[in-house]
Amino acid sequence: MSSPVILASASPRRHELLARADVSFEVMHSPAEEIHDASIEPERLCEMNARLKAEAIAATRPDAVVIGADTLVFIDGEPLGKPADHDEARAMLRRLAGRVHRVCTGVCIIFPDGIRQIFHDTTAVTFHPLDDADIEDYLRLANPLDKAGAYGIQEHGERIVAGIEGSFENVMGLPVEKVVAALARR
Repeated sequence: MSSPVILASASPRRHELLARADVSFEVMHSPAEEIHDASIEPERLCEMNARLKAEAIAATRPDAVVIGADTLVFIDGEPLGKPADHDEARAMLRRLAGRVHRVCTGVCIIFPDGIRQIFHDTTAVTFHPLDDADIEDYLRLANPLDKAGAYGIQEHGERIVAGIEGSFENVMGLPVEKVVAALARR
């Protein structure tokens, strides 16, 4: 690809995933304000936030291919973003315990010619039943505050996750196969 690629994200997990896919890219943190509206369909909400993030960077770097992404955890139709503190993280993990939830990542890729590719990926995640001691053990090992739903599947996820149906990388924050395929189509 002749144009520079910019990942509009401060997420270390997204950086790691894109680097593992052998994509050469720069990182720019998007200043875009995310929408937090539970009345919007989950897939559309993630795509809208990804678009906002990508547009904010594309406006300053029209020469580049810009990738924006947004990941949310949904249970009972409600989005769970990043917890504000450890008490909110505990509440989120209690709510997810023993249940299936969906992780949706929306992606927006903006090319220098203005063409946009917007898509999402959804993965079903099943949690083990967890009691308060299990949750405290997990919180001692992992930082829940920078992750949607208060957990990272790659960070001691085996303690809380019983199984997934779909992309592991999507749960980490970026459906890499779909992103690489979208970049290759251009």
